[in-house]
Amino acid sequence: MRYVIIGAGAVGGTIGGRLHQGGHDVLLVARGPHYEAIRDGGLRLITPEADATLPIRAADRPVPLDPDDVLVIATKTQDTAAALAAWEDAPVAGGGSAAERLPVVCAQNAVENERLALRRFARVYGMCIWLPALHLEPGVVAAYGRPLSGMLPVGRYPQGVDDLADRMAADLSGSSFASFAVPDVMRWKYAKLLGNLGNAAEAMCGAVDGVHGIARRARAEGRAVLDAADIPYASHQEERETRGDAVEIGTLNGVPRAGSSSWQSLARGSGSIEADYLNGEIVLLGRLHGVPTPVNAALQREANRFARERLAPGTLDVAELNRLLG
Repeated sequence: MRYVIIGAGAVGGTIGGRLHQGGHDVLLVARGPHYEAIRDGGLRLITPEADATLPIRAADRPVPLDPDDVLVIATKTQDTAAALAAWEDAPVAGGGSAAERLPVVCAQNAVENERLALRRFARVYGMCIWLPALHLEPGVVAAYGRPLSGMLPVGRYPQGVDDLADRMAADLSGSSFASFAVPDVMRWKYAKLLGNLGNAAEAMCGAVDGVHGIARRARAEGRAVLDAADIPYASHQEERETRGDAVEIGTLNGVPRAGSSSWQSLARGSGSIEADYLNGEIVLLGRLHGVPTPVNAALQREANRFARERLAPGTLDVAELNRLLG
């Protein structure tokens, strides 16, 4: 079974690199200088215990696929639709297309990705991502988790466990991850969504005093919305107890711990950020179920402005953000 990692950034690069180190067949899909660096020199994966350059095959566009390939989407949510559209017609050996014959795994934050995938692919899996990692330099990914690189619950979407979910969990568990197949993977992903609601504030202001208070307000709105919508989510205590001490934040020589995925989007000046699918998901559900979400609405708006204007992360005064939140 080959893992085709579409989006070999912080998350995808770590998953692909660790699977490669675990002896599995991996193809990394990247773009531009990142693709060229991996193609020409391999993927440099920095972890608390090693700094390794891995000779993993790379591609920058859809390639012919095999019947036992697994497509793993690890892009930001705002790039998911384009990635799915690019790969759905990829030919599979023996006939048919990827959308008809292959499974797709959404190894991403937010909860919209699985819905987008199910519009195009018949077999969709969700993967919840607890994986502290960084990608700012072409060809280089830093993974800070120790002793394991992350915790990755996986399951069929919208629910259920099958042989493939069990096999993926086993492969990941043998490749420096804590992974397990769960029949209710979206319950874990909604819990992760709540945890990500402070990403926008941290990206704009940095890890300064006052940001945690804003994040708490955003999460309180999020819990109220999910409760009103009758959407189940794992508790913070359950998350912590499940992770235990298997995934802690380690230190890397010469690679300071950076911010969240939203912080990294601003640092790269990509022009986009995933706030529409993090804070924006809460705003959407709030409007559907009559629950006010002013904090998340303001964070969504201001994060999009930061990305659109390509403002550097950590440059907004937290007092100004509090004023904008009201």
